[in-house]
Amino acid sequence: MAKIKSTGAKAVLECMRREGVEIMFGYPGGAVIPFYDELYHCDFLHHVLVRHEQGGGHMAEGYAHATGKVGVCLGTSGPGATNLVTPLCDAMMDSIPLVAITGQVRTEVIGKDAFQEADITGITMPVTKHNWLVKDANELPRIMHEAFHIARSGRPGPVLVDIPVDVFRAVIEYDPDEAQQVSIRSFKSDFKVHPLSIKRAAELIAEAKKPVLYVGGGAKAAGAHAELLELTRRTNIPVTTTLHGLGTFPEDSPLSLGMLGMHGTAYANYAVHNCDLLISVGARFDDRVTGKVSAFAPEAKVIHMDIDPGEINKVRRADAAIVGDCKAALTELLKLVKDANDFSEWHDEIGKWKAEFPLEAPDGTEDGIIHAEFAIRELARLTDHNVTVVTDVGQHQMWAAQHFGTRKPRQFITSGGLGTMGFGLPAAIGASFASQGKEPVWCISGDGSIQMCIQELMVASIYKLPVKVMILNNQFLGMVRQWQEMFWQKHYSSVNLEQAPDFVKLAEAYGILGLICDKPEELEATLRRAMEHDGPVVMDIRVAKESNVFPMIPSGQTINEMMVRKPEPELAPPSVCHFEPKPKDTRVPDPDEVVDVAR
Repeated sequence: MAKIKSTGAKAVLECMRREGVEIMFGYPGGAVIPFYDELYHCDFLHHVLVRHEQGGGHMAEGYAHATGKVGVCLGTSGPGATNLVTPLCDAMMDSIPLVAITGQVRTEVIGKDAFQEADITGITMPVTKHNWLVKDANELPRIMHEAFHIARSGRPGPVLVDIPVDVFRAVIEYDPDEAQQVSIRSFKSDFKVHPLSIKRAAELIAEAKKPVLYVGGGAKAAGAHAELLELTRRTNIPVTTTLHGLGTFPEDSPLSLGMLGMHGTAYANYAVHNCDLLISVGARFDDRVTGKVSAFAPEAKVIHMDIDPGEINKVRRADAAIVGDCKAALTELLKLVKDANDFSEWHDEIGKWKAEFPLEAPDGTEDGIIHAEFAIRELARLTDHNVTVVTDVGQHQMWAAQHFGTRKPRQFITSGGLGTMGFGLPAAIGASFASQGKEPVWCISGDGSIQMCIQELMVASIYKLPVKVMILNNQFLGMVRQWQEMFWQKHYSSVNLEQAPDFVKLAEAYGILGLICDKPEELEATLRRAMEHDGPVVMDIRVAKESNVFPMIPSGQTINEMMVRKPEPELAPPSVCHFEPKPKDTRVPDPDEVVDVAR
C-alpha cells in the first residue's frame, strides 16, 4: 500500500481500526484534544466517556476479562495519566491485555515541570509489560501496533503509550501495511511445547495414586477449558482452581473441589496437602494459595504448565516443567495420557472431607438476618448460574467465589493479585459493553468498595446497561474487621461504615432503580425485581454485620491453622492427613507478621 499523509492522532485511530478495536474508555483533557478532534469524525470506534480515568481503566479491564480481547483506555497528561496507574498495576498482576494511551505535554517542555506534566513512563515502568514515550511522530504507527502485539502475546498484560500533544498534531507520511508488520526480535512471545516435558508429565500422571489438577487464570487466558474437560474425562483427576481459574472447570462436576487457598474449601486444601501429584495448569503458586510454601503439598511431585518461563521454579520446583500455551500443552499431553487409573480410594478420601467440611450458608430462618453467603446462593439459584458475575474486593468477593458455583469460562471476573477496591462497578460496565448490553451482569460489591468508583453509575445510567449492583452492606470494611477480630483482639480501628450514604437515593440521583432489603423473606422478591428491570439496578442488601469468611488459613500459615465456621476447641484435621495438628496459638501477633490485610 502506498504511503498516506495523516496527523499523528489520525494515525493512532487507523492503527486501532486495523487492530480490531471497537470500543475504548476515556476522559479528555488539554493534551489529548487533537485525538478527540479526530475522534469526532470517526465512524468505526465507540468512545465511552467515563467519569474518572481509574473507572475507564477498570472498564477496559472488564471488557478484556469478558472477551479475551485487548481493552483500550485513554487519559490526558498529568493527573489523567496517574489516575490510570491503579488499573495498569491491576492488569499487570492479573495478566490482562490492556493498551493505555496517555497525553503528554509538548516535547520541547518535557522535563521542565510544565503544567500537567508527569513522567508517566517512569511511573508505570514497574507495572506494565512495556511502555513508550513517543517523541518522533513518524514512529507512532509502528509503536501502536507493537503495543497491541505485546499486550496480547505470550503472557497477556498492560502496555502504555505516552504521546505528547505536538506528536498528536504532527503531520506524517507512512505506509499502514508496513507499520502493521510488527517484528520485535527482543520479545519472544511463543514457546514451543517441548515433547520431552510432555512425555515426563504423562509418566508422572500414570504413576500417580492421588493426583490433583490445580488450574489458574492462564488456562482461562489460553481458552483451554475444552482440553481440561477432556483430560478429566479421561483420567478422573479432581480439579481445584485459583480465584482467576474459576469457570475453567464447571463447579457442578463431581470432580470439582472448588477454589483452594486462604479462603478456599477445606476439602480442596486437604486434597492438595495430601496429593502425590499436583498438576498446575496456568497457575503461579501465589501466596494466597500456598500459605507457607514449605508445607504446601509437601509429598507431591509437581507438573507446572505456564506460558511465562519466569514462573517455572520461582516458588515451587517442578518435576516436569512445560513452558508454553496451556491449550497447546494440554493438547499434546492428551496424545499421551491413557485411560484413568483406579482413583476410587482417593475419591473416597476426598468425599469424606467434603462431607465433614461443607460450605455453609445460613438462610436466616433462625436469626432473621440476611447472610451474605445465602444471598449469593439465591442469586445463583434464581439465575440458574447463567449470568456474568463481577466482584469488588473483600469478604463479599470470597463469598461469591465460594458460593456462586461458576460454570463457564469468563463468567467470574474479579481483581485478584492487586485486590483493588473500586474495581467491581466499572469492570461490570466494561463486561456489559462486551455483550453490547444484551446480557445481564451482576456486580457483587461491599458498602466500602462500591463508594470508590461509584460515579461510574452515570455511565450505566446513560447507556441503560443491565448491570445489577448487589451491595452486601455489613456497615464495615468487612475483611479488615475480620482480621482485627481474629488477630488484633477486636480493636475495630477505622473500619466502621455506619455513616454511609442512602444507596437507594444515590441510585435515584443517577436515574437508576434503587432497592433495599433487610429481611431474609424479602430477598427473593428483591432479586427478582432487579432481574426483571431492563436497566441498571442498585440493591442495598443489609447483611450480618460481623460475619466472617470461612474456611480461613491465616496468611503465611499452614493447613494446621485452618479455621472453619463455628470451630470447636478440640477439632482436629481428618485422621487421613499426614500431619499432627499444632496447638492453637493464642498470642497477639507481632505487627510485622500481619502485613497483607486485604483492604
